[in-house]
Amino acid sequence: MSAPRIHVERPLAPGAEFALGAMATRHVQVLRLQPGDALTLFDGSGGQWAGVIHAISRREVRVRTLHFEAAERELARTVMLAVGMPANERMDALIEKATELGAARIQPLVCERSVLRVAGERALRKATHWRAVAVAACEQCGRNRVPELAEPIKLEAWLHTLEGRAGARWLLSTGDALPWPPAVRDASEVIVLSGPEGGFTAAEEAAARAAGFVGHSLGPRVLRADTAPLAALAWIALEPR
Repeated sequence: MSAPRIHVERPLAPGAEFALGAMATRHVQVLRLQPGDALTLFDGSGGQWAGVIHAISRREVRVRTLHFEAAERELARTVMLAVGMPANERMDALIEKATELGAARIQPLVCERSVLRVAGERALRKATHWRAVAVAACEQCGRNRVPELAEPIKLEAWLHTLEGRAGARWLLSTGDALPWPPAVRDASEVIVLSGPEGGFTAAEEAAARAAGFVGHSLGPRVLRADTAPLAALAWIALEPR
């Protein structure tokens, strides 16, 4: 059985000894691990560390790093997933699966037809929660780089941030769109833009196309807001570079 994987919110180094955070401590306690048990530790910056539980008390678990393992499980190209936020638990599930499939960055978008609308302090809380979902997915699937979870932003404002940025831009569309699959072999980065429940409005889709996005269709069936981006991402993950 492989050693349990634990994400830590600190840079790791050989022979470092430290106490785990509250969530990681709870994870160890639930697994009923004991001093001397092996762990795999990662800080999200790449690679992983063989580690061991040094001591356990009722409120604290102390661990020690042993040696570094240069294990990388990223996709052949960088993928940004920009999605009109689906409602409630569907967004959590989307982030979990997008992390497992290898997205490097996830950008939640507020669109005209978005059911979930967050701003200000609530948006910050949502971003923090979604990052925790991504971290848990990394622990499960073996990724050692945690995807960047951006704060929710309006579609129009986000499109302006892309000015001068290189890479392929794909708009998942049920309207005027090219058949799947898109050309991807020469792109080091792909930005996949997918709408909320009900899709983009005509004005939003026109703005995306004006920003350089090319419409592509995933087929004759209408996919849910949380299904379409994952279908595209799964294809990218399996496509050889």
